[in-house]
Amino acid sequence: MPQYRDNAVVLRTYKLKESDRIVVFMTEHHGKVRAVAKGVRKSGSRFGGRLEPMSHVDVLFATGRELDIVSQVELIGTTNKARNDLDRLSRGMSMVEVVDQLGMEREETPHLYKMLVGALETLNSTDSDLVLGAFFLKLLTSEGARPELDFCVACREAIGELDGGSYYFNLENGGVQCRRCSLGRRVSGDALLLMRAILGGRMIEALNYDSGAASREVTELATLVMEHHTERRLKTMHTNIH
Repeated sequence: MPQYRDNAVVLRTYKLKESDRIVVFMTEHHGKVRAVAKGVRKSGSRFGGRLEPMSHVDVLFATGRELDIVSQVELIGTTNKARNDLDRLSRGMSMVEVVDQLGMEREETPHLYKMLVGALETLNSTDSDLVLGAFFLKLLTSEGARPELDFCVACREAIGELDGGSYYFNLENGGVQCRRCSLGRRVSGDALLLMRAILGGRMIEALNYDSGAASREVTELATLVMEHHTERRLKTMHTNIH
């Protein structure tokens, strides 16, 4: 039986028969892969604990007729801190849910793998509200759906220096609107500044921002934009976002 090895992040799992699971991976070189982990639900399974969602693993696959088979699996990194914090766990599960939606079966998408690995590592090292929002914004950019933050999407007037007041974000048009056009969801100037920092390559500056109302606002807005882009509601997000 032909075999191949790849690095991967576990996206989700579901039961198969009495003791097996089907595991969905986002791999580095083979896109999204579904594979059977045989006997993984039995007590004493040699790699059951390594195949939980968010796990970063090195996997040896055996090629099967319909589904591949997990032959070996070793952990590459740990997300223990994120797993032991309910807020961070929810954010991490939202990350893998979105990548599961965006990834294509057997279609190589190394950027999705790399972005997910980087985001989970950051999530494991910081409890900032902003990690999830930043991940969504960068994913949207990679998908060609970068939000417009510098020009009003209605009248195209430049929105230069931002003050502490409210602006508007139009989901349908994919960006900010000026106060004169004022159509869409209210968004603060502080939140827009954070979004500009994230998409302008100043992620460290954004993460060092005191986590508060603006950080939560960015994550809520980025989640809405992502849901609009994928046309699906994220099951793993806190219901109070909506």
